Amino acid sequence: MSLGRIPSCFNLSFGIQAMSTTQGSIAATKGIPKFEHEPEHLLVLVHGIMSSPSDWTYAKTELTRQLGNKFLIYASSSNTYTKTFGGIDGAGRRLAEEVLTVVQKTKSLRKISFLAHSLGGLFARYAIGLLYSSKSSNELQHNTVTCDRNFGKPSQKFNTDTIAGLEPINFITLATPHLGVRGKKQLPFLLGVPILEKLAPPLAPIFVGRTGRQLFLTDGRPSKPPLLLRMAADYEDKKFISALATFQCRIVYANVSYDHMVGWRTSSIRRESELVQPPRQSLDGYKHIVNVQYCPPVLSERPHFPPEAARAKEAAQTTPTTKTTAKYHDIMEEEMIRGLQSLGWKKVDVSFHSAFWPFLAHNNIHVKSEWLYNAGAGVIAHVANCLKEQESRVSLAANL
Repeated sequence: MSLGRIPSCFNLSFGIQAMSTTQGSIAATKGIPKFEHEPEHLLVLVHGIMSSPSDWTYAKTELTRQLGNKFLIYASSSNTYTKTFGGIDGAGRRLAEEVLTVVQKTKSLRKISFLAHSLGGLFARYAIGLLYSSKSSNELQHNTVTCDRNFGKPSQKFNTDTIAGLEPINFITLATPHLGVRGKKQLPFLLGVPILEKLAPPLAPIFVGRTGRQLFLTDGRPSKPPLLLRMAADYEDKKFISALATFQCRIVYANVSYDHMVGWRTSSIRRESELVQPPRQSLDGYKHIVNVQYCPPVLSERPHFPPEAARAKEAAQTTPTTKTTAKYHDIMEEEMIRGLQSLGWKKVDVSFHSAFWPFLAHNNIHVKSEWLYNAGAGVIAHVANCLKEQESRVSLAANL
């Protein structure tokens, strides 16, 4: 089976563009307010496990200030706290229904973007697979990414595919376990200790329910691919990768270290061999952002669930040992990476090594609360400017 070539990634730099600073925003689908200027771009904020819309208080305020009144910034509230334990698929369905409600109540909307933290990134990936609609018979083009290093040349491709009936623009995740959390320090608080990593998968469902099985890739029958592998492709009637490909810009922000919940590799969608220690110095104007790369799509076969994977999954479920679980994880990780790297990504590495509380990295990255996690303010500023730049490119392309 061909694995395709390892992608070459290009360093990027960003400029700052001014925009107006008034904006209406909401935190629930009930009572969506009237706007003096009707918003046309919906930005959905999706929180992570055991969290709530209040996690986005700082980010929402800052994004509102910077993005202006063309954006409706909406913090999802359909998967609060223990609802996140019921499975990525269940949470994704609730999120999809919530987004549709917002869209139906706000007739002025034309575009849609997602900004998700941690597990919320997987909820969002599942939701867009349900919200995706293709209006053309054209073949899927995995390389339609306009947020690339070629800033002077916005794409002139007119994409007719939609998410919730809207034009997909940005899909951004912060510290999301795209490859799950199984093994090889993907769940850092286990410290890479083999016995702890062996015990974690069977214990996870006790504490975090069905979601735990899905994150450790042990969900479903041995003969069926785990959910996260299915989400790295178009599987049956769900167009997960087609939906992701419709977004003009895809960005992953990943903590290089000090994130006790999500490892660098899984949040940046990289193989171990692709992890290169980034500079320790922050980029100008964006504290704790240490590296930005554009990774072009890598053409390869679609992800598979070969017979040896089914056998390894059964062994991991019934008689788990360090050897059997490692084999299963290695097969699944490679297949997921091949599926997700068939799309182009902008990858942003974040390091809180110089922060006063570096071990709070997982919540710093989205500034869960300003008084304790404000070290991530530079990350939110970087997200805001990425959104502004992409909005400018979309407007420029529309006028060509």
